[in-house]
Amino acid sequence: MRIAMISEHASPLAVLGGEDAGGQNTHVAELSAALVAAGHDVRVYTRQDAVDLPVTVRSPDGYDVLHVPAGPAEPLAKDALLPHMAPFSRWLADRWRGGDWVPEVVHAHFWMSGLAALTAARQVGVPVVQTYHALGTVKRRYQGVQDTSPARRVAYERELGRSVDRVIAQCSDEVGELVRLGVPRSRMTVIPSGVNLGTFAPLGPAAEIDPDRPRVLTVGRLVERKGFQTVIRAMELVPDAECVVVGGPPAGLLESDPYARRLRALAGSCGVADRVRLVGAVPREEMGRWYRSADVLVAAPWYEPFGLTPLEAMACGIPVVGTAVGGIRDTVVDGVTGDLVPARDPRALGEAIDRLLTDRIRRFAYATAALERARRCYSWATAAERLAEVYHEVATVRRPTRVVA
Repeated sequence: MRIAMISEHASPLAVLGGEDAGGQNTHVAELSAALVAAGHDVRVYTRQDAVDLPVTVRSPDGYDVLHVPAGPAEPLAKDALLPHMAPFSRWLADRWRGGDWVPEVVHAHFWMSGLAALTAARQVGVPVVQTYHALGTVKRRYQGVQDTSPARRVAYERELGRSVDRVIAQCSDEVGELVRLGVPRSRMTVIPSGVNLGTFAPLGPAAEIDPDRPRVLTVGRLVERKGFQTVIRAMELVPDAECVVVGGPPAGLLESDPYARRLRALAGSCGVADRVRLVGAVPREEMGRWYRSADVLVAAPWYEPFGLTPLEAMACGIPVVGTAVGGIRDTVVDGVTGDLVPARDPRALGEAIDRLLTDRIRRFAYATAALERARRCYSWATAAERLAEVYHEVATVRRPTRVVA
C-alpha cells in the first residue's frame, strides 16, 4: 500500500532528547521502517524547520521524509504550530491532487497532524487513521496552569476521534481516556508501539561501569513530567548505587540547560551528587550499550501516553521499576517483569529500587520474563502487520465523515 505518515512536529530524522523530540519521533521512524520491510510504500510528512532542508530525504530504512513548508523554516515549540496547520494541509492536498503519488491511507500522529491530515485527505477521498500519542485532557490534568496547549485542543481531539476512519489507541489506559472524551469505543483499535529487537538486545557491548556500584538508569527528555526529580530523591534510599540520566541536550550543553541545573542542584541538596550523573543526549544506535550497562531501568513519569524506554530496557533483558501510569501499566507486568509504584512517591520508588538491587535472584527472574515479553508481544514487525490490516480495512470500507473546521 501507499501510506502517508503525517507527523507535523516530530520528524523521524530528528536527534532525540530535545523538549519536543522523543517517543513520537522514534515511533514514526520505526513503524515506517517496519512497513517498508513488509513491502509497503511509505512517505512521512513533517514540517520544514530549517531553511537548508531538501524537500525530500530518503531514509536509510527506505521511506521518504518530505519537509512541508508551513510557517517559518525554523524550530518552533509544538504548541505554537496550530496556526500553521492550514498551510500544511493545503500543501498536502495540492501535492496529492497534482502529483503521481496519492496515498491509499493517511496515518496522522498527534492531534495537529490529524487536523492537517483529515482536511487534506477528504479532498482526495483517502481514509485517515489517527494516533494521538498524548491527550490534552491528560496533559491538562497533570500540568494544570503550566499546560501551554492551544485552548481548543481537547475539543479538536474529540472531533477528530469522531471524524477519522479509525483511532489507534496505544494502551488500555488511553481507551478509557478516549471513551470519557466522547470517542466511540467501536471506532478504536488497540495497537501498542513496538521495540526494535535488533537495536535492543541482551547481547552486545555495554557502556563502562563502576564495578563497585550498581547502576540505576533512567532515560528520557529532560522535562518535569518525566519524573527525574523523583528518581534523584529516591536515590537517598538506595545506598551505594549510582544513577545515570540519559537524555536532554548534548553533554556539552547540559551546563546551560535550566532543568539539568535543577537536577544537579537537587542531587546536591539530597546528598547524592556524587552518585548522580547526567550524560545528555545519546545517539539512538548507542542506547543499547547504556541499557545493557544497567542493573535496573527506572521510568518514573507523572503520566505517560505509552513509554518506549521500559520496552527498550526489557528487550535488553533489564528489569524495570516504573510508575503505574499510562502505557507502563500494560508493558510492565507488576511482580513479573518489574515493579510498579505510585507516581511522585520517592519513598515507594526508592524502596522498590533498593529491594530489587539487593535480590539478585528476583532481578534475574524479572530480566528473563522482561526479555520474553518484549520479544513475544512488542516487535515492530507485529505492530506493522496489525496496522496494515487496519489500513486495508479502512481503505476497503469507507464511511461518510465530517471535516473539522
